Amino acid sequence: MNTSSSTDDDGQGMIVNPKPAADNQDWDGDEADRADRLRFEEEQAMIREQSEARAAKAAAEEAAKKATA
Repeated sequence: MNTSSSTDDDGQGMIVNPKPAADNQDWDGDEADRADRLRFEEEQAMIREQSEARAAKAAAEEAAKKATA
């Protein structure tokens, strides 16, 4: 017969959210954390590319205006 009670600190049924500690800087999270970071990095790269394309288009339009003036 099992005499342990549900108040034992055996960790069963507990939710554990690991957080990087000062002595554990190489903590990389789980697969979902890594997927979120990858998706965020890809979105940031796309935003940069679109911003650069808009800036290049605006510069080309400005140069065309100056050339015709």
